Amino acid sequence: MAQRQPPTRAAGVRAQAAGHASLRRANLALVLRHLRDEGSCSRSDIADATGLHRATVSSLMAELLDRGLVREVGIEHVGAVGRPRRAVALDGSHVGILGTEINVDYVAVYGTDLGGRVLVERRVGFDAMGMGPDRSLKELGRVAKDAIDDLVRAGASPAGIGVAVPGLVDVARGHVAFAPNLGWRDLPLAERLRSEIGDVRAPVMVDNDANLAALAEYTGGVAAGTADMVYLTGEVGVGGGIVVGGRLLRGADGFSGEVGHLPVDPTGSRCGCGRTGCWETKVGLATLVRAVTPELAYELGTAPMPDPEERVADIARGLALGDPRMLSAVAEVGRWLGLGGSILVNLFNPRVIVLGGYFAKLAERLIPPAQAELERLVIAGPAARCRFLASGLGFGAASRGAASMVVDQVINDPAAIGLAPVAAPTNLAGR
Repeated sequence: MAQRQPPTRAAGVRAQAAGHASLRRANLALVLRHLRDEGSCSRSDIADATGLHRATVSSLMAELLDRGLVREVGIEHVGAVGRPRRAVALDGSHVGILGTEINVDYVAVYGTDLGGRVLVERRVGFDAMGMGPDRSLKELGRVAKDAIDDLVRAGASPAGIGVAVPGLVDVARGHVAFAPNLGWRDLPLAERLRSEIGDVRAPVMVDNDANLAALAEYTGGVAAGTADMVYLTGEVGVGGGIVVGGRLLRGADGFSGEVGHLPVDPTGSRCGCGRTGCWETKVGLATLVRAVTPELAYELGTAPMPDPEERVADIARGLALGDPRMLSAVAEVGRWLGLGGSILVNLFNPRVIVLGGYFAKLAERLIPPAQAELERLVIAGPAARCRFLASGLGFGAASRGAASMVVDQVINDPAAIGLAPVAAPTNLAGR
């Protein structure tokens, strides 16, 4: 048997260089993450907070400034004496971030720069349920390309595209395993969308819509920073994003959170997933629309719903006028919301359940019966201390979460971002 040869000096040098590059990348990410979470601060503050040597922080900061990912924002004076400190803050105005969502009856986009400046936000009505995956991906590609054009016009080149989908997603591959309300199975969405957007060189990441909406809520919503929470989408279908101990709960294969398909009524209606009596057949928007406007004869899986926000606005107006049919239907949804919520509380013991989508729009009427039913059914009773809260992010939560996913990717590997473009010299004559 041939003896293993000792590593050459050149191989050892390459390994050392690779190790140094990996460590520097991790330290760049550590500094950027601190600035994102804490806001502007001095190099000395960053060194104290991260445990890095001050000379290391200065070197890292020089690179981040060259890449345009941070900017100097002024002088901090600490105490009556001592040297003033120059503060820095997260920038990245040339780094475009695009979050998208494709759902049963709309496509949404939310584009920012790395610093969080909103550059594009829109939602387009589209019958994804009826059009099938091919035409749906063409529409998603069209809307995404228009949004990318808006980013580029604002001086931000796209660094990544996040996609939110209502279904089971293999995140590592960017595949939709099963989206019951869309009728999709085994769809390589990331690969197909890259083909649709053509020459835009930006990675595409895909995740479940409820997971991404929960991420948006956890980072900047009504329950921001709450370590144990559940987010409910409140769309035609109902999904859940579950945060436990400050981390998104994904499960062994990344398929957790399909709470809309909890079986709650064995004698109930047939669900879009093919089963009977799922929770979303009791609390999904399609159910409420059928109850309050039976003349529409809307059936999930057979026809696109009229614009969901318009339908919810109609219902809200009817509630304000005291329409008895609407009041009764919403109260019934609230009771089923509390029943399903009690199952989640018994399983995960969250501190809050955040209601998104149409739930948030009708929260004033939904939460009282939901909270009462939850407290009646939760095994721990008042000791569980869980309450329903209405999201302030509306139907755009998932696309915002998709953008947050891209931001995390950029911050985790800032060395992948090229140097910032050099601004043209400004003619100061006449000023």
